[in-house]
Amino acid sequence: MILEAAILHVILGKERQFEQDFATAGKYISAIQGYQKHSLSRCIEQPGKYILLVEWDTLEDHTVGFRQSPQYQEWKKLLHHYYDPFPVVEHFEPVG
Repeated sequence: MILEAAILHVILGKERQFEQDFATAGKYISAIQGYQKHSLSRCIEQPGKYILLVEWDTLEDHTVGFRQSPQYQEWKKLLHHYYDPFPVVEHFEPVG
């Protein structure tokens, strides 16, 4: 299992619409082979800050399977205009 983690900084004032569009975008990511589950959490201390966690079977399921898919293009259309700055995405693997 690979854990994808991204800190998302959403433009202030657009949080509600982002959350609605993110709910819609879930159908695109969840359709990809190797996808396990995802969660989006809002930061309590900093308005507009979120953390996205996605579990994948393999790194390539995300970096190739999703990022090179038509579903990713729809994901981008729905969500990428909300971010400032654009998020850094990192991948983690279990220890032990």
